[in-house]
Amino acid sequence: MTILVTGATGTVGRHVVDRLVTAGCSVRAVTRAPEAAGLPEGVDVVKGDLNRPGDLAFDGVRSVFLIAGLFDPERTTVLAEDFVGRAVAAGAARIVTMTSAAVTIRRGYERLRAVEQVVEESGAAWTHVRPGEFAVNKLDVWGESIRTENVVRNAYPDCVGVPVHEADIAEVAVISLLEDGHAGRAYSLTGPEPLTHRQQAEAIGAGLGRPLAFEALTYGQARQAYIAAGMPMEVAEFILGYQAEYAEEPPAVSPVFEQVTGRKGRTLAQWAADHAAELAPAG
Repeated sequence: MTILVTGATGTVGRHVVDRLVTAGCSVRAVTRAPEAAGLPEGVDVVKGDLNRPGDLAFDGVRSVFLIAGLFDPERTTVLAEDFVGRAVAAGAARIVTMTSAAVTIRRGYERLRAVEQVVEESGAAWTHVRPGEFAVNKLDVWGESIRTENVVRNAYPDCVGVPVHEADIAEVAVISLLEDGHAGRAYSLTGPEPLTHRQQAEAIGAGLGRPLAFEALTYGQARQAYIAAGMPMEVAEFILGYQAEYAEEPPAVSPVFEQVTGRKGRTLAQWAADHAAELAPAG
């Protein structure tokens, strides 16, 4: 039985591949650049793009890990129907999707919900994994100032977040792929602890073994900092909008990871320790 993993070299997909290999599974890893994949020995690494489902090889595939966000936003539903239809026709009986916790409140994530609906109507057993804030996003927005100044800067210092470790997302996905009892479930995932932005800076510092200062920014200063880090303006404002909401209505900690795995999720401090090389002092 082969498990097809889309986005196999991405933040979550790579963890999914590693866990499946450790479990002794036959893995077909789809990536746009096989020559640079760097995946474990024995993985069937194939060149592919979800926006060209007709080019993908589904022979022997019995389960699929599908990252919904890889579809072209302008053609999401049509492409999802093509991909899922081909997979099921070839014999895929289980599909685990990764979408977002935001599908439950819409707000720009309707296309990810559309992929979920396509999978639900496919006839395959399905599970949706819906992560909230990725801890790894801290690398983009805070990484430079942590490396060069040991400082975290952000608006809304008392805004609460519950960032989730990408390895926790992958762990729930793999359990859903390999074990029975998860069909028809939608798993919203968060980290194990609610932390304000100030506390997040402290937790990352603890994981790195060096103290980090926190400096509050205005909305406009934070937006400019996000744009300078490479975000489009609309994305920067989208993120800050969530932070403004969470400052008044903090998100809850989801119990799902512990329910599925039987243990607590990885903390933000552990995430920082796992990414210490990427956050090491510059120079």
